[in-house]
This record gives sequence, C-alpha cells and structure tokens, in this order.
Amino acid sequence: MSTTGNDTASTREDKLLARVYQQVIDAQAAQYATAYDAAAGLARFTGWLKHHAPAGPEPDADPMVAQLYAQHYRPLVRLAALLVRDTATAEDVVQDAFAALRGGWQRLGDTEKALAYLRQAVVNRSRSVLRHRTVPGGNPQQVPPEPPGAEPGPPGLPDQPAARAALRDLPGRQREAIMLRYYSGLSEQEIAAAMGISRGAVKSHTARGLAALRAAAEQASSHPARPRDSDDPRGSDDGGSRHD
Repeated sequence: MSTTGNDTASTREDKLLARVYQQVIDAQAAQYATAYDAAAGLARFTGWLKHHAPAGPEPDADPMVAQLYAQHYRPLVRLAALLVRDTATAEDVVQDAFAALRGGWQRLGDTEKALAYLRQAVVNRSRSVLRHRTVPGGNPQQVPPEPPGAEPGPPGLPDQPAARAALRDLPGRQREAIMLRYYSGLSEQEIAAAMGISRGAVKSHTARGLAALRAAAEQASSHPARPRDSDDPRGSDDGGSRHD
C-alpha cells in the first residue's frame, strides 16, 4: 500500500521498523482475504437495499452506494478484521457502516466524503466490538488467534514473531494508527479523520507504535526464542490468546 503524504517514520531506523510492520500487516491481510466472499457480501447488501432502503428524493443513492460497496468492501473488511481479529465480525462491521452510509447519503452525496465516512464508521464500530469484549463481568467473545505471519525478513530486521507480538499488544489507538498507516496507506490527515483525532495525535500514536516494535526487536535479539517441539500444545509463536 502507498504511504504517500506520511512523515510519521522519518529516521532510517524507523523506516526499517516500518517495513516489518508492513510485512506483518500484509501477511495478515492476505490471510483474512481468503476467509470471506466479496461477491456474496455485495449480493447480501444489494438485497438489503431493495427491502430496507427508504424511498428518498435521491434515486441515484442506491446504485452509488452499491458501487462504493463493490470498490471498497474488500479493503474495509480486511481493515476491520485486522482491528477486531475476527472475519465474521468484520463483515458485520462493514455491512453496518454501509447501511449507515445509505441512511446519510443525502447529507454526504459525494463519493470522496462517503469513503472518509466509511473509514471512520469502520474504526468506530471496531472500537465498539473491542469494548464489548472487555466489559467487566460480561461474557466476552473469544478472540481468534492471529493468522500465520510471513517468512522472516531480511537480515538485520526484527523477526516476524516479535513484530506480530508487538503489533498484537499495542494499545487500541496505536494499533488503529499503525493499521491505517501501513495497511490502508492513508495520509496523516486521512488517519486523523478516520480516528477522530488530531494530526499531532496520529504522529504520537504511530511513533509510540514504532517504539514498541523497536523494544520488541531489542528484546527478541537479546533473548532469542527457544524452538518449540511439534507437539507443544500452545500451537503458535505468538503465545497464548490475548484480549485488547
């Protein structure tokens, strides 16, 4: 993904660290991409439009929303899946975002504004999912394990398991900024709009995320992971499951 317009990784070291985030996120996005059917999602949404969308003064709204759906459903579901780590929930998040878009189309009426609205809706709905998972005394959903990562990167870069663990353990806003930056390739202004924060806060969250990766890399290099036996019941290099 392009990262034109961003200056959140300005030093050479941070650019190397950013490459690792990019590799890990791309590997996860590819894994999630195999778990859903975009054509089936579009069919479900167009069916919803026929039966639930109210007749309004703008007859072109439904085809325009359906066109946006066809163009942006896949990347938005991948983004939501990376945030909530659950493809089925991610599909629901995106469906809800498009339903809300249809309801507010008369106010927006512009594809560029509509896409910005969709990104923000996906981020907000993903936050809501994660909050419900961690409600005290509730019955939180089980978070699926992270998908397998890519092969180890070039020499001198942090290993993939350390990068995956660092990404998984970031606070929510830092994870959002990293995903929007290195998966969606958004500018700082676009990230700020999607997250509902200032550009300065975007810089801060992204820098802290890179710092966490740097710390994980240093720890991994000083304490190499012990190879696991094939019958280790833990099953993945990421260790046990974790709730955000």
